[in-house]
Amino acid sequence: MRDLVLLLIGLFLAVGCTQKQQTDGLKDAYKDDFYIGAAVNTSQYSGRDARALPILKEHFNSITPENDLKWENIHPERDTYNFEEADKFVEFGVQNEMFIVGHTLVWHSQTPDWVFEDEEGNPISREELLARMKDHIYTVVGRYRGKIDGWDVVNEAVNDDGTIRESPWYNIIGKDYIAKAFQFAHEADPEAELYYNDYNLHLPDKADAAAEWVKEVQDSGVRVTGIGMQGHYGLDYPTKEALERSINLFGELGIVAITELDIDVLPSPFQYTGADISRRAELRDELNPYTENLPDSMVQKQTDQFKLLFEVFHKQSDVINRVTTWGVTDGDSWKNGWPMPGRTNYPLLFDREGNPKPAVEALKDIATN
Repeated sequence: MRDLVLLLIGLFLAVGCTQKQQTDGLKDAYKDDFYIGAAVNTSQYSGRDARALPILKEHFNSITPENDLKWENIHPERDTYNFEEADKFVEFGVQNEMFIVGHTLVWHSQTPDWVFEDEEGNPISREELLARMKDHIYTVVGRYRGKIDGWDVVNEAVNDDGTIRESPWYNIIGKDYIAKAFQFAHEADPEAELYYNDYNLHLPDKADAAAEWVKEVQDSGVRVTGIGMQGHYGLDYPTKEALERSINLFGELGIVAITELDIDVLPSPFQYTGADISRRAELRDELNPYTENLPDSMVQKQTDQFKLLFEVFHKQSDVINRVTTWGVTDGDSWKNGWPMPGRTNYPLLFDREGNPKPAVEALKDIATN
């Protein structure tokens, strides 16, 4: 009888452990490694998207706003700030005890023309643009001081060949605009983590240039906490070796964050692996082959690539503090509209119905083995 009781207890505990393992999310699997984050939109953190909300709470412990903190949304006119949606985003993160990331303060894209021009449409002076940058950063970062944990301070300032992007920021202020942005952000919130964020940082020339720029800013006495590697990847890139090289390089400068992870499964209209949203192409049938569903063979290829990436991330979790996917479900992804509108893409870990793809369990296994 005693043996039977012990057997029943053992079965009960085993079932309980199995159920717990099945319900644990990605954030639980990687709790000893890094945060698991997602970029979110207004409908998701407001609760209107009924599919995304339970996924966010089960699998993610960090959030980044996809658009609501970008300059054109939060500061569309010189004397106008729109904080309503950003406030809701931050409140959602605080209520759910998430690591909150602000995206983004200084970027050449999605920044209104008025930022760089006077009333006649002429370029303003260096001094005036620095004043506008400082006012914006002080106002936005200062409002969320102590609530937003980290900021993408400067976004996409380096070209793929390693040269500096000749944006209005660079052309008007000069190369020190990067250091000034980080200086203002640190003054506005001395405790926040501050990142330089860019795509294609698995490319050696671009990675080396970004590291050089960041080190130069750090050596000048300005705080840069780390580098955000936008993970806009494909089925056959980056290689494990290229990824490890960049993470090792950036790890010498501070924190490494994987900030915008997705894996594109569709053919590209041009020989390009980046995420320059100004690039556009014409929609053709051969560029949109999976309008109904993704074939099992492609699901497996994507799963294998996610596994390759997370094996590297898990191995280098001593320097990586966050892995963030750029969206929650496939239907949310910006890749459905870039580089041409109307495509059906499948770049994320959860399908359009909110169901986890096979990659989710595969990634959990990596964390626990």
